[in-house]
Amino acid sequence: MNELQPVALEREGATADLVVANGRVYASNRRAFLERDVAVVGDRIAALPADAASVIGPDTTVVDASDRVVLPGLVDAHTHADIQVTPERAAPSMLAGGTTSIVTETSGLGLLFGARGVETTLERTAELPVTTYLTLPPQWFVDTFEPARGDDADLEAFVDLLARERVVGVGEIDWIHVVDRESPVERLYERARETGATIVGHGAGCRGESLRAFATVVDNDHEAIDADGIRERAEHGIHVVGRCGSNRDDIDALAEAVPDVDRGSVSLSTDGVWPADLVDGVGMADVVRRAIEAGVPERDAIDAATRNPAEHFGLEGRGVVAPGAFADLLVVDDLESMAIETVVADGEVVVTDGSPDVEPRTDPYPDSVTDTISIDCDADRFTAPLEAAPDGVVRAMEVGQGLVTTETTAEPAVLESDERDGTAATDARFGPDPDADVLTATLIDRDPATDDRAFTGFLTGYGLETGAVATSAVWETPGLATVAADTADAVVAAERVAELGGGFAVARGGEVVADLPAPVGATAADAPVEDVVADLEALETALSACGVDIEDPLLTVQTLTFVGVPTLKLTASGYADVLGRSLIGLEPTADSNA
Repeated sequence: MNELQPVALEREGATADLVVANGRVYASNRRAFLERDVAVVGDRIAALPADAASVIGPDTTVVDASDRVVLPGLVDAHTHADIQVTPERAAPSMLAGGTTSIVTETSGLGLLFGARGVETTLERTAELPVTTYLTLPPQWFVDTFEPARGDDADLEAFVDLLARERVVGVGEIDWIHVVDRESPVERLYERARETGATIVGHGAGCRGESLRAFATVVDNDHEAIDADGIRERAEHGIHVVGRCGSNRDDIDALAEAVPDVDRGSVSLSTDGVWPADLVDGVGMADVVRRAIEAGVPERDAIDAATRNPAEHFGLEGRGVVAPGAFADLLVVDDLESMAIETVVADGEVVVTDGSPDVEPRTDPYPDSVTDTISIDCDADRFTAPLEAAPDGVVRAMEVGQGLVTTETTAEPAVLESDERDGTAATDARFGPDPDADVLTATLIDRDPATDDRAFTGFLTGYGLETGAVATSAVWETPGLATVAADTADAVVAAERVAELGGGFAVARGGEVVADLPAPVGATAADAPVEDVVADLEALETALSACGVDIEDPLLTVQTLTFVGVPTLKLTASGYADVLGRSLIGLEPTADSNA
């Protein structure tokens, strides 16, 4: 007899460790709300009796859910919990937002260190009250624009990790890397399929025959932004992951498409919650509320945030209220508000009266993952040679909506050597002309393990009139990016980020005016979330004082490298012509070889 049975049998003297009493319990396996109690022993649900009074003892914790709804703990089917702020610091806020389990990319340490970074993330998240499942970063084996970083030894290390508890698959792959081309990443996928691992897709802009081909590679995708895109993914057997988080809200499209798709093949996610939203309580409860508000039937919305992602990713024992399942429970006032009263994670009460009872883990990370920036900040790195565009007109990126940067042309300033803050300069070079809204955009490979490379392109539409901004928290590549109206300030900002071990800095007039340390993998802050929010607000205020008035100015800089959005992007070797899958240079008439 297991330890749950005496309580389930209501044997004399058997007592539960925890009872959630008098609530309307969503019995997932019946898709029904039942007037039941929930009796918990250890970290598991023992029974759903009509009245658990007989198993309540003097040491039993009792949560009164009268007039409230009891749900399974909510699962975020796709997030990036290891960037901006460490998952240890964010965990209490996640719980307060109703999130008890996450499936997260290893976008920070995994992207930088590969298998070693994933191992560190597994170790750091092992004891979190938010159960953390990881996916492996396939970018190690991508060679679309630059050589793949992973070799055979790295491949085998990744395959070994697929057998580890809480590693549930391979992380998101941009479709342009694998559709209609031979890619080294396919070696990883072949091995992943042998283990039954899930493969995450990133299909922004993928449709028609390309989507059909993409469906032969990936198992799920969170990039459909309209109802037709959702229907098309479902038609080709792709598990649809709807999202509502800090970057996007695609719930209205999901609500429109839900009647036409298999309800069991839809999950919900945040795709990342940034620190300010974490502090404001944004989490999976908010996503479920938003889905119901948009017209998704209540049971379908709950399942999409519980049993569906648990089944899709193989999260055994998660996502249901049933005997034998993990005791992850949510007590909410009602389904309309999804206002959280109590959260139970693995049998422990972790949120009471809507506030977390747990403290963030604060023990420091090892130096091996906080000393990760190696860059040369010579001033010429933040300018471009005249010979790259002999006619004086350069190819440039233009800030668009969201994460999009479209291609345009610009006429940069020509800076003589005495106008630049650098001792190595002898010849005139292209630089920013903020009066004409032309800024330099530089990406330096910051990984100490790779060759020193950098490329300076140009950016319009950002609005910076003076100064510069730098960050190491760029997406999908270990780089350090700057956007500058003044090359001397680009040097100051980049040097400050390197000094911090990673993060953000804004410089103006030769001085740093705002910064944020993010030393963990140079992508995540290890500080109280509220402090991170204050620093981010200071950075945005500083950029506003420098003339920037666009929405999410820091995110714009971070995503200049993000080829997951198929437009013109930045690499350390040149511009990425994403749809053309080639590197191109500054000369607008040239179409190959930066």
